[in-house]
Amino acid sequence: MTVYSFAKLRKSLSIVTLTSLAALPLFALPAYACTDRAQNASQQAVAGPKHASQATTAEQAAPTIVEIAAANESFTTLTAAIEAAGLTEVLNGETPFTVFAPTDEAFAALPEGTLETLLEPENRDQLVQILTYHVVPGSVTSDQLSSGMVETVAGPDIDVVVGDNALTINQALVLQADIPANNGVIHVIDQVLLPPAATE
Repeated sequence: MTVYSFAKLRKSLSIVTLTSLAALPLFALPAYACTDRAQNASQQAVAGPKHASQATTAEQAAPTIVEIAAANESFTTLTAAIEAAGLTEVLNGETPFTVFAPTDEAFAALPEGTLETLLEPENRDQLVQILTYHVVPGSVTSDQLSSGMVETVAGPDIDVVVGDNALTINQALVLQADIPANNGVIHVIDQVLLPPAATE
């Protein structure tokens, strides 16, 4: 698995903020059922190589992580939480991140009153800790993940398990993998991940 400089990343958090997710449809499918790399490769072969300037223009036109989330009705709670935590600028920046994004249903499954409490201004630090526990440095696609512990931006590790037909993060199922953003990648999950401190 790729090793990232987490110390350098944490220094960048004071400059950057969390980004939105693009308006892409969600499908309740296992992670690997959501990616057809062979078809993509075929389409690229037919289209032919892109001129450098065309590729750059396409990258600039792609939405950021935050923009994708804000445009998708399944991420209204996540978008509100990102804004309340003050992470919008970071996730809209150029620094690449991998975000395991809980759906609105995942947030709704939290104990009653938990979300409302986290969104209160006095609990912003705890909200930041929880949200950044869903973020890994760099752009990591599903085929680059392997089973094991992976350090998050928040600090504590998440437990990644790569199965034959499913990908789980701390037992949360990846519903859709590899949603591309111009500053990273999004994997949709069906549960909110709680770091050890938040669980306690």
